[in-house]
Amino acid sequence: MKVLLVKMSSLGDVFHALPAVQDAFQQVPNIEFHWLVEEAFADIPNWHPAVKKVIPIAWRRWRKNLSSAAVRAEMKAFYQDLRSTEYDIVLDAQCLIKSAVVTRLAKGPRYGLDKTSCREPLAAMAYQFPQSVAKGQHAIPRVRQLLSQVLNYTIPDTFSYGIDKSRWQRPEMGGDYEGEYWLFLHGTTWDTKLWPESYWIDLAKLVVDSGRKVILPWGSGEEKSRAERIARNIDGVEVLPKMGLNALNAYLAHAQAVVGVDTGLSHVVAALEVPSVAIYGATDAVLTGVLGPKVEVLSSDLGCAPCLSKQCTHPDRNDGNPAQPPCYRSISSRRVFAAVLGKLG
Repeated sequence: MKVLLVKMSSLGDVFHALPAVQDAFQQVPNIEFHWLVEEAFADIPNWHPAVKKVIPIAWRRWRKNLSSAAVRAEMKAFYQDLRSTEYDIVLDAQCLIKSAVVTRLAKGPRYGLDKTSCREPLAAMAYQFPQSVAKGQHAIPRVRQLLSQVLNYTIPDTFSYGIDKSRWQRPEMGGDYEGEYWLFLHGTTWDTKLWPESYWIDLAKLVVDSGRKVILPWGSGEEKSRAERIARNIDGVEVLPKMGLNALNAYLAHAQAVVGVDTGLSHVVAALEVPSVAIYGATDAVLTGVLGPKVEVLSSDLGCAPCLSKQCTHPDRNDGNPAQPPCYRSISSRRVFAAVLGKLG
């Protein structure tokens, strides 16, 4: 059986679909997935053995310059590639208008959520066989239920993303260090999702004092500067060079533990089944947060959290230490350190 899975973006959304793919891989003999995904995430579906082809789409880039001849040529090539295969099932696992339009272009019977289950109900008009899946659940069990209904199997009791982390070899550490290390995912998109820098510094000291090393990746100039400030004057903290996801995965896969905030890379860690703690303040972990057998989520207990706002409006935001926003005052460095140790057993 050949299934086209449409799950385009974002990074977290792509990982939300992997447990469903693993379920189907275990339950349906000879199943083969082709995965339509944004070009920035095209490497990820190939990590699962059931995915035999990845079809990249560059809609985020194309929409900025639709009048360009080069862009139109890319779109034509994409359309021809998409139409080159007849599928037994075409499944939109995102069920947004943009993904529904792309689903409508593919060859094969089209499945997705019905209008009462979709976040964007208009998307359901693209599907010949709309499915009902209850809202109010985390995205991962929703996709698992959707795929199990379409393929008519019982969801297994086990939970796995189906990724073998041994495909990434342990990287060489700085100097002669070969001991255990923790990796900090300190960067994210909103200021309100950032755990305070002083907390990262205190946590780094706790980790180093316990005989472990700390690794700090970065992806922007701002993140590099923060990493350098965290590492300053602490022996045993290493700032990595800038690198792509596959290179970084080697560090993630072989870390003893990872501490992160609400960022796409925290979903990668969950999929690799590395012991980790994910810190949530302004955003909500209930419906789309990090989920996995070795992840503990620490969420703010502030009354206004999660506010889902890019700017803090709490009346105490400037009281006391402004570098310690109200969201995170209950999630101290020592609390995070203890939570990680708990995951390590």
